[in-house]
Amino acid sequence: MRHLKRAPAPLIAAPLASLLLPRLALASGGAPAAAGFWEKLTPILLLLAAVAVIFARLPTPKFDGADVSWRTPAFRQRRALNWLPLGLTYALLYMGRYNLTVSKRTFEAMGDGAGGVMMNNQAFGEIFAIGTVIYGFSFLLNGPLTDRLGGRFAILTGALGAAVVNGLMALCAYTLTVKGPLHALVAERFVLIFSALYGLNMYFQSFGAVAIVKVNAAWFHLRERGVFGAIFGILISLGIYLAFDVSQMVLSGYGLTWVFGVPAALLAAFWVIDVLCVRDTPGQAGLVDFDAGDAGSGDAGERKGVVELFRLMLTNPVILTIALIEFCSGFIRQAPMQWYQTFAKQTDAALHLKSDFIYSNWGMLLCVAGILGGVIAGVISDHLFQSRRGPVAAILYASITACSLALVFLYDTPALTVGGVTLSVPGVLSILTSMFVIGVHGMLSGTASMDFGGKRNVGVVVGIIDGFVYLGTATMSLTYALILPKEQLDPATGALTGPATDPAMWRAWPISMVVIGALGTLLASRVWNARAQRGGK
Repeated sequence: MRHLKRAPAPLIAAPLASLLLPRLALASGGAPAAAGFWEKLTPILLLLAAVAVIFARLPTPKFDGADVSWRTPAFRQRRALNWLPLGLTYALLYMGRYNLTVSKRTFEAMGDGAGGVMMNNQAFGEIFAIGTVIYGFSFLLNGPLTDRLGGRFAILTGALGAAVVNGLMALCAYTLTVKGPLHALVAERFVLIFSALYGLNMYFQSFGAVAIVKVNAAWFHLRERGVFGAIFGILISLGIYLAFDVSQMVLSGYGLTWVFGVPAALLAAFWVIDVLCVRDTPGQAGLVDFDAGDAGSGDAGERKGVVELFRLMLTNPVILTIALIEFCSGFIRQAPMQWYQTFAKQTDAALHLKSDFIYSNWGMLLCVAGILGGVIAGVISDHLFQSRRGPVAAILYASITACSLALVFLYDTPALTVGGVTLSVPGVLSILTSMFVIGVHGMLSGTASMDFGGKRNVGVVVGIIDGFVYLGTATMSLTYALILPKEQLDPATGALTGPATDPAMWRAWPISMVVIGALGTLLASRVWNARAQRGGK
């Protein structure tokens, strides 16, 4: 138990480092809003401390009589050194992915020179959809490539590529902000240019998930992967915090250019750290490789071809069902995350949601919700359901559906003041939905992909599953680009007017979430008893 209690320290070090690095960047030159930063950071730190205590007191996983001589204090320390930089890089990829959402409001204010906004709901939906479609289909190439060349290769490629493309988007933002010589070219072809750059960014981003799952499949036994699923959810949540709240601080303090420039610089720095620290297997780090007890255990035969491997995985009913569940997760996860603040802003005259606690602390609350969702899902999977992932997914999806149904009836509720704090009922429901869906995503993309693919083929499996996630996201983006109300600007004042300001015009937003949530619940119930079989049998 002595070593078990010491193990969570690296778990907490990673999130702290991911938060302090942006803090140092903001502090240079006397950055504004330092007090606001710490006010938002404190709940996250307190929650992570509580998580550390919980993990420290969990019983040792049951390894079913397997040899666990490899699980020494030295192994756990080196494993932490391996996934800390890997996980932080993954979180920073989120910062370089959702900074597009943070930039939307500034691009709106610029105008397009023709009486409209440069990035309206439809333009954002199109750019984001193009990026997510590219992300989803990139796994057809990057999954097998990662299985062949390793997760270390994948994270290095993804981090460097995303850093370069974010740098290019920063140059475009700078040109638009200062009205440089290429201003007219970028402004007139804004959607085309940002669709191309964001699509390229998302290609490199697609290496992130497959890299972190591929590497950790060799470092975590099946019986402790529920806890890794919780770690995966924490990393996603920290990435969301960096993307929304920290990027908003960068925007407020330094301007639009650095919303793209900061993640570019941080990703470049972590590329160097990954080169020095990350290794694909314990053996490559000077330790002993071990049998992870998953579907790849005992599979030492000739490696199957890519086409044959995809055929086998896509005809596996469990993997296919998980992929379809994650299609629903892709839709549901982004529906509140990308659109709640837009809804609150555009209907503010009627509902007054923009000045409430949730709107002002969106990234922090998403981070807290995601941490809770990931930890709850991981702990009950390993310690209540004997490392089965299906029951967790089904329970959480039923909760998602319930929250979405409540949102249908309450989405147009004005902000309420309770105990001196102004709260948004639709905001609370959106945060709860995000908590449950991040828990599902960590369990399935981060954990079940290892279990059912095995460490040898996990790149293909996580590629299939995460590809479906982003196909779901693309479906959400294209759907909302068509069904959400269009924005109009008053030519005299430049203020937003028209259908987008009427809450009644947004009813399709929560209704679509109910439909997808119900489908996810039904699919998740079908894998309630699914277990990974050794050797893929």
